[in-house]
Amino acid sequence: MPTNLIRNIAVVGQSGTGKTTLVEKLLHFSGTTNHLGKVEKGDTVTDFDNQSIHYHHSIEATPVALAWKKHRLNLIDTPGQNELIGRSLSIFPAVETTALVLDPQTPITQISQQLFEFAKTQRKCQMVIINKIDIAPNQCQQLLNEINQLFGGRCLPINLPNAQGTSVVDCYFEPQFEQPTLIESVANTHEQLIDQVVEEDEALMEIYLEQGSELTPNQLHDPLEQALRLGHLIPVCFTSCENNAGLSLLLDAFTQLMPMPSEGNPPLLEKQGKPVSIDCDSLEHTVAHVFKVSNDPYLGKLAYLRVYQGEIHSGSQLYVGDTNKAFKVNHLYQLQGSLRSEIHKALPGDYCVLAKVDELDFDSIVHDSHDEDDVALHALSLPTPMHGVRVQPTKRGDEQKLSDVLNKIVSEDPSLRVELRSRTNETILSGLGEFHLQIALEKMRDIYKLDVQTSQPSIEYFETITRPAEGHYRHKKQSGGAGQFGEVQLKVRPLERGAGMQFINKVVGGAIPTSLIPAVEKGIHQAVAEGAISGNPIHDIEVTVYDGKYHSVDSKEIAFVIAGKKALLNAIENAGPIVLEPIAQLQVNIPIEYVGDVTGDLSSHRGLIEGSHTSNMGYSFISAKAPMTELQDYAARLRAMTGGQGTFSLTPSHYEPAPPKLQKEVCAEDV
Repeated sequence: MPTNLIRNIAVVGQSGTGKTTLVEKLLHFSGTTNHLGKVEKGDTVTDFDNQSIHYHHSIEATPVALAWKKHRLNLIDTPGQNELIGRSLSIFPAVETTALVLDPQTPITQISQQLFEFAKTQRKCQMVIINKIDIAPNQCQQLLNEINQLFGGRCLPINLPNAQGTSVVDCYFEPQFEQPTLIESVANTHEQLIDQVVEEDEALMEIYLEQGSELTPNQLHDPLEQALRLGHLIPVCFTSCENNAGLSLLLDAFTQLMPMPSEGNPPLLEKQGKPVSIDCDSLEHTVAHVFKVSNDPYLGKLAYLRVYQGEIHSGSQLYVGDTNKAFKVNHLYQLQGSLRSEIHKALPGDYCVLAKVDELDFDSIVHDSHDEDDVALHALSLPTPMHGVRVQPTKRGDEQKLSDVLNKIVSEDPSLRVELRSRTNETILSGLGEFHLQIALEKMRDIYKLDVQTSQPSIEYFETITRPAEGHYRHKKQSGGAGQFGEVQLKVRPLERGAGMQFINKVVGGAIPTSLIPAVEKGIHQAVAEGAISGNPIHDIEVTVYDGKYHSVDSKEIAFVIAGKKALLNAIENAGPIVLEPIAQLQVNIPIEYVGDVTGDLSSHRGLIEGSHTSNMGYSFISAKAPMTELQDYAARLRAMTGGQGTFSLTPSHYEPAPPKLQKEVCAEDV
């Protein structure tokens, strides 16, 4: 397919607006499929995986292709659940256009707003689809007003529902000026569109002023593409999958208005921090990007690529990033839901799939020349995984299998993260919420046949001291033959938060030989790592060794390791030891109406509200600090308070003394 006849579009939006049903209907309406599947029956093209079928919601981002008027439309159906938004955002580099799907009965949530804003930062051309107009036609005007209020007056309809809401009236290609509509006259809508487009072209503005609104779509094409690239125009279309209203006009908008690969804003590629340009019309110097990874039980690791420049064909020798070793393309596929077909080559604008190439990971850049070494896509700002669980295999001996399976699960989802905490010997799987982790754990069980136990991760406390003190210990052991002897005197003092542990040697006169000072320090570090009162490491302490004694025969390294350790514990016992708890910096994003509930909840959990501000989209951003102990279940609490419309992020801030009750609990756990 020539590149100028390809359109790449991500179908995005909040859950429940009918994205999957719309894609399924377009496939059927265009003649690409003979069977019209339904989400409720679990037989749609894009929701073919077991989890999507079970939950009646898209779990994966799934690309499909259809033909319309000699064009190839690559559509990517994406999840709408707020905890799966990372899977939707991660495919944006594969498209020139994002189509935000809304419906008149569902209020616009933060997820749709987040998708809209992300498309803007990624410089994607955007359009809005108002779906399900047959269900509540009289609410279309209200939704259009809300769209303009939230996203700006640049969101303009290119068609409108008729007066009964049973069909859609064209306002752009062949305006039906005499047709009554539910919202506004076709003439006024058409004029607003033309006015918006010609603002980007002074020469066309002069012609427009002479001809009036009689400009043809051909005359408007170039300035319209410019308006789309700049975000100066965001077309709005109306559809109904129930009666096929607006489907033909929507497909025409995809093919005739939305940009081909060379017309959209170029991908945000860079090399050593400098922008890199690509040529969609060039078949030399292949450059492609991995926008999705999945693991198939039969085909192995699958990498979904979007070709930006050049071509990939069977036999191609390609490099990944800056690696020197090339891999050979043995088989090249295109996937249509669960169906797989082998293709000979992929050109600029095409999607293709490579199987069993372990070197390919999400966000990898693939190329065929060392001129493109170090080329990378500008880092995507994806949501940070905040909700973690400790995972361990049910069966002993499955530890390596757990590691392998977790690596596969995380490779498929850039919003999942695995962390190995050596201090507590825990493996932590983190995601965007309980449901996000649930589907990951289900996949581990059902696909990879690995059963795991989950529990809350341990909170990483520290110990410190509150006042200076001195410590002393003499280690003496005699059991026939050579004995052990070592004596250490030291003092400690507290340091400011975050200073860690500092060791100072002030021994003079050979009281402890220089060769044995490392042994003393080793013992002190052992005590610091094991803690004195709760089994947690000691932080923010200065330890000064100033005196001691040794025996010319019995003083060995082990004796001074023990003496150093016990002398430090003796000093800490007199230095007012306390437990420090971790404090997190919290950013919460919620609809304004929930501010009181959310701030009250944080305050009741020892949180400190630092400030807040409100956006023009009706959301409030709250900044706070709170103990990690109080935030382990915060994802569930926030979801309950906001009906799933709130999001949050947290980062480690600092450590503070734990309250007395918590101090006792933490110390009791070590007994």
